[in-house]
Amino acid sequence: MKQNEDKSGDVVTGCIFFLLAMQSSEVDVDLKDHSNLILDVLTPPEDYQFALPLAFAVEEINRNLYLLPNVSLIFIFLTELPHDKQALQKFIYITTKRERPLLNYNCEYKPQCRVMITGPMLAQSMSLAHFFALYKYPQLTYGPFHPILSDREQFPNLYQMAPKDTALALAMVSLMLHFNWNWVGLAISDDDQGLQFLLDLRGENEVQRVCLAFVIVIPVNMELYMSRAEVCNNQIETSSTNVVIIYGDTDSTLAVCFRMWVSQGIQRIWVTTSQWDVITSKIDFTVDSFHGILAFAHHHAEISGFKNFVQTLNSAKYTDLFLAQLGWMYFSCKAFTSNCNTLENCSLNFSLEWLMLQSFDMTFSDDAYDIYNAVYAMAHALHEMLLQQVENQRMNTLRELHSDCSQLHLFLKNMHFVNPVGDVINMNQKEKLQAEYGIYHICNFPHGVGFKVTIGEFKPYCPHGHQLHLYEDVIEWATGSRQHLSAFPQMPSAVCSVACPPGFRKIRQEGMAACCFDCTPCPANEISNETDMDQCMKCPEDQYANAEQNYCLYKDVTFLTFDDTLGMTLSSMALCLSAFTLLVLGIFVKHKDTPIVKANNLTLSYILLISLIFCFLSSLLFIGHPNSVTCIMQQITYGILFTVAVSTVLAKTITVVLAFKVTTPGKRMKWFLLSGAPTYIIPICIIIQIILCAIWLGTSPPSVDIDAHSEHGHIIIVCNKGSVTAFYSVLGYLGSLALGSFTVAFLARNLPDTFNEAKFLTFSMLLFCSVWVTFLPVYHSTKGKVMVAVEVFSILASSAGLLGCIFFPKCYIILLRPERNSLQSLRDKTFSRTHIS
Repeated sequence: MKQNEDKSGDVVTGCIFFLLAMQSSEVDVDLKDHSNLILDVLTPPEDYQFALPLAFAVEEINRNLYLLPNVSLIFIFLTELPHDKQALQKFIYITTKRERPLLNYNCEYKPQCRVMITGPMLAQSMSLAHFFALYKYPQLTYGPFHPILSDREQFPNLYQMAPKDTALALAMVSLMLHFNWNWVGLAISDDDQGLQFLLDLRGENEVQRVCLAFVIVIPVNMELYMSRAEVCNNQIETSSTNVVIIYGDTDSTLAVCFRMWVSQGIQRIWVTTSQWDVITSKIDFTVDSFHGILAFAHHHAEISGFKNFVQTLNSAKYTDLFLAQLGWMYFSCKAFTSNCNTLENCSLNFSLEWLMLQSFDMTFSDDAYDIYNAVYAMAHALHEMLLQQVENQRMNTLRELHSDCSQLHLFLKNMHFVNPVGDVINMNQKEKLQAEYGIYHICNFPHGVGFKVTIGEFKPYCPHGHQLHLYEDVIEWATGSRQHLSAFPQMPSAVCSVACPPGFRKIRQEGMAACCFDCTPCPANEISNETDMDQCMKCPEDQYANAEQNYCLYKDVTFLTFDDTLGMTLSSMALCLSAFTLLVLGIFVKHKDTPIVKANNLTLSYILLISLIFCFLSSLLFIGHPNSVTCIMQQITYGILFTVAVSTVLAKTITVVLAFKVTTPGKRMKWFLLSGAPTYIIPICIIIQIILCAIWLGTSPPSVDIDAHSEHGHIIIVCNKGSVTAFYSVLGYLGSLALGSFTVAFLARNLPDTFNEAKFLTFSMLLFCSVWVTFLPVYHSTKGKVMVAVEVFSILASSAGLLGCIFFPKCYIILLRPERNSLQSLRDKTFSRTHIS
């Protein structure tokens, strides 16, 4: 690991300062010279990032006429601070002997109160807090917020400057979702802070659907880690994800691992916090990828004048070249892009001198900003305490003011103020607010130059969906792409499974994370109109799924109408056949005195023709928009009219048989024929059918039925038969009448009577029965308006069969062979039959 050391990539080390307030009469050195002495001689270069913001804040306060008037702040910066307890006690003893006491209480000096500023490491702040608590040292810490340091029982004198990071996990997950990253890795330190972050992240992931590809918990002990190093490295190298979250202290074993992963050339997008915003390596930036660090830093206003302050301390030393190496450069995007529209057109042979030609400002990091606020917190608390001392002095009494730590705590623990940049700072640890975050993209350029661009911000107090705001134009410029963020060709993917498009749903892979799934099409008549849907949605009854199954279409309402071809054809047939039947009736009325018309009971013929006319017209009730009335009228009218027609045929058949029996010698059945007994068959049969229909209507009458499932994309409005038993009873009764007529007619087919129509009646009943026997299976195998059309066609066909078989031969003789419709022809025909026999 030491072979990969990179000075520009060294992790951050801790820094400790002591602040002391002195009245102007006590200051025996020039404050400017004092700062220069400490910064130039006593401060190691790697600690300038902490020392310079401290000196800047002290300088501002000392120049402020309204804050601590007639009182100046000075600071002491200790080098080579010991880490163990015995060495620390020895160090304090030596400094006291040199008349530079660190402790707030010393017998040889009047009571004073120094404030200690420590950070950013947790372990260092905790160890110093336990030791200096014996002397009631006010301790202000910079660096990440640690909940353990807020325990007032363990650390009664410690105050954290950083805001809480309770929204950090939510902020990171929101960024992942914006870039469609749902498969990310996590590396944390094996401590309370790291494990708490893991719980927070998993809690947000359950809600937001982001999964962890792996979780690497790095032990604090280096030796323990070395025994697991190979496994940890393999997890990152072999994982399919391109995004890894890093969370932990920069002085931990995790920091060593991170530097090693980067030095090995593992290209990932490292999502982390602001303390990790260091130049990780000298590997040149490549414009065909979007890698580097995405850092979340606490959002705060810019502090102006810092660059000028540093350069005036020692202009020869603090040049732009030195400042560029010291901290991050914030380039003016406008000036930069004027020379280079996109990074794709830029040469990678950048030089630091060329970069210095661009305009930039020094900007405080989170740690530096916390130090800045710590100095102001101490100043405001001391100011309030001194004001109270002045108010409590008696008139005309002059007494030196002193700062007693026991009193300073009373003011410091409840202090809240507005710093010079306008941010509200609250020292009450219980009232710490959630932080707002700025999001930065950090990448490396040649010569060890890091380039840091603000790409967005996260505000936890905004409504859900409006918390994350990214500057798409900045990302477009930084990546050289003008496409939408989620479609960058340079943007690495971080998904376990490709998103399921609309029309598909996710199927979880057994034993895998929730983000790993297969896609399967939605079932029939179900849709998914968004990506990555767990379940498909059924379309409402009046809608159906389109071919892509991503939205529902309204179904067409359909029924057998007079407008479509099928309905128009059937209605035309019904009208033509009824008109033809009416014509036949007219022929029979006109030729009622002819033998062929009078031969088979003229009255029954009239009844049959009239009933057939209404049978043809009744089929029109099945066409058109169904309603409750038409549904009832369809079945009842059809049942009664056909009963009249079939019972009439039965009566005609019986009349033929009786006529033959009467004319046979020795038979005495003439009174049956003369009394009109066959005619009574018709009302008897009708009464029976009416009773069946009444029972049907009383139990379960026909009604309107909406069928939304039989035909895809259509809602069929049909008439429900109601009681199926009653329907088949009516139909069976008609069948029994027809079968009875067929049987009688078949037995009387060869009777040698002139104008005998028994054969015609036989054929008519055979055709009638054939039609309705065929109707039953065809009716049950069809749906919708075709089913209605089958019923209409059966009515027309059976009625037309009766009309054609019974009346067509007679009309043929009446109209085309009138010579056969006479008594002479009847005698000749009878004579020829007698002669032949």
